[in-house]
Amino acid sequence: MTNILLTISYDGTDFCGWQRQDNPDGSEAARTVQGQIEGALEKMLKQKVKLYGSGRTDSGVHARAQAANFFSPFDSIGEVNYVRALNGLLPGDIRIHKAEKVPDDFNSRFSATSRMYHYFIHCTSVPAARDTRYCWAIPNRPDVDVLNQMCSHLKGEIDCKTFQAAGDQSLSTNRYIDGARFFWDEKDPDLLVFEIEANAFLWKMVRSLTGTLITMEKNGKSGDDFKAVLESRDRKKAGLTAPPEGLFLWKINFDGIRRHV
Repeated sequence: MTNILLTISYDGTDFCGWQRQDNPDGSEAARTVQGQIEGALEKMLKQKVKLYGSGRTDSGVHARAQAANFFSPFDSIGEVNYVRALNGLLPGDIRIHKAEKVPDDFNSRFSATSRMYHYFIHCTSVPAARDTRYCWAIPNRPDVDVLNQMCSHLKGEIDCKTFQAAGDQSLSTNRYIDGARFFWDEKDPDLLVFEIEANAFLWKMVRSLTGTLITMEKNGKSGDDFKAVLESRDRKKAGLTAPPEGLFLWKINFDGIRRHV
């Protein structure tokens, strides 16, 4: 048995999220990224294989570099062969970019030290058609300095209950946030990017944060106002939840400090 780590990108528009969803008879109930890749692995290896993802993305959310590992029953298959074979079996909205052997005790979820997300906001009333699947369009240009004053409070161990979606079953709402910031994309002057990195996230937390920050800036609020909302631990004080199409799982880190909060 060989433990293989895959680096995966996908367009989440036509998926019901990452996590496989099965019917009682074992058939897949909805089109998911995990289900599609496990199906391709089964065709390639002639047996069922369990894929372990570094994190779950919701319906409509994309990934630039999702990480997932599985145990191959064949030690003789070279890593590059997984890339070629799986891309030949998978639909075009999933691509395998890299396959590498990792230690037997490696697990994409539990070995990850942080996850980074990017959220893309197009600050024009009518973005190009090619962009509508991958951004949130707003009609105004926010003040990035004000947004980053708010983001300065997203650092360290924080109780993120304010941004916890109904139905989230996390045992703790504490998360360790390495940092968050807004910046303008170098290639598109109308494209605003929200970047946040943390050890883990609550369900829909990034989208809730994005919507709250953008709404508060638009309403003339300050960094101190955002801090008060964050510390309130009251979901009713948060703003709208940004739509899924602008959100990308951007990077998984395995070489940082492991924090359990």
